[in-house]
Amino acid sequence: MDRLIYLDNAATTQVSEAVLTEMLPYFRQNYGNPSSVYQFAGEGKKAVDRARRQAAKLIGAEPEEIYFTGGGSESDNWAIKAAAEAYAFKGKHIVTSKIEHHAVLHTCGYLEKKGYDVTYLNVDAEGKISLEELKAAIRPDTILISIMAANNEIGTIQPIAEIGKIAHEAGVPFHTDAVQAYGHIPLDVDKMQIDMLSASGHKMNGPKGIGILYIRKGVKIRSFIHGGAQERSRRAGTLNVPGIVGFGTAAQIAGETMEEKSQKERELKDHLIERVLAEIPYSRLNGHRTDRLPNNANFCFRFIEGESMLILLDQLGICASSGSACTSGSLDPSHVLLAIGLPHEITHGSLRITLSDGTTLEEIDFVVDELKKMIERLRNMSPLYEDFLKEQSKKQKEVKDVQ
Repeated sequence: MDRLIYLDNAATTQVSEAVLTEMLPYFRQNYGNPSSVYQFAGEGKKAVDRARRQAAKLIGAEPEEIYFTGGGSESDNWAIKAAAEAYAFKGKHIVTSKIEHHAVLHTCGYLEKKGYDVTYLNVDAEGKISLEELKAAIRPDTILISIMAANNEIGTIQPIAEIGKIAHEAGVPFHTDAVQAYGHIPLDVDKMQIDMLSASGHKMNGPKGIGILYIRKGVKIRSFIHGGAQERSRRAGTLNVPGIVGFGTAAQIAGETMEEKSQKERELKDHLIERVLAEIPYSRLNGHRTDRLPNNANFCFRFIEGESMLILLDQLGICASSGSACTSGSLDPSHVLLAIGLPHEITHGSLRITLSDGTTLEEIDFVVDELKKMIERLRNMSPLYEDFLKEQSKKQKEVKDVQ
């Protein structure tokens, strides 16, 4: 492959050089188990404590409110299942949305089979929930509200502070899946009244296989993995010290560079969106135009299949996706695109492009130029497009005849 243009940063990101440098000593030099009592293990324990502080600082939390996990999906599962169990004495009703990540949706589906009742909130055409619908959904037996901070497919950012306020006024714990938002947009657990928050290292130039669950002091939530006394007896298992160090370093760097990085990504994203919508007919942007992640652009192109587009892009060394990496290979249309009101035939022509601070203007222009050619080529092979053009021609003729 002559070139690689990586535009799938919502799926995963490249581990930064600074993060890798910090991690390496804990594989071979300071490899002691941080739960051990001898001196050699002390370096690992110090590193874990430092990473906990770094992870907490990024969201305005206290270090003792941060619990390290194996990733975002585990954190979501822990928050929802353990809260459901802990608050079952009060009720068995949970509120979430129709566009959550499957780590949330499938967990809620699992709980429904256990006798819990789940309300799935609708979203509008731009992917935002209705605060009024949220208020109306809360019942005396509601024990948890779980709404993602930003959507992994269309990038729409939810009104998290307002959701937190509504949840707290109703006395209901509020969990947010912030896997796509943590390290990319400002988050403050106190100002936003968040009780639990999930995040993952590999979405912000950290390593895979490491995440966090923030649990506010006083929130009644039980252990998820039973065994040893690690993570204050709430999450058993020998700590992944290199991964934890990587997460903490990535969190610190994200906090220090967020404003500059976001500005660069936003400018490139806006350029991408403007060119695509102006130069490729029958295309649409999915998600909110401004209240979206700085690096996310999600489009639908009528009369083509997204899979064909991805194959052609891959042949040019361009990495993108048609939705969540967790549903890659599925023939089913995106549940997110269906929830915002798109018909099945349009959802199949979706393309998600997610940038990094290493993406260049030249790369964006190259991708748009190639997209224009390949979409025209694919449409010319489509009987649906041919029928559409015939229908358009017929309508134009009828208009002329009337005139």
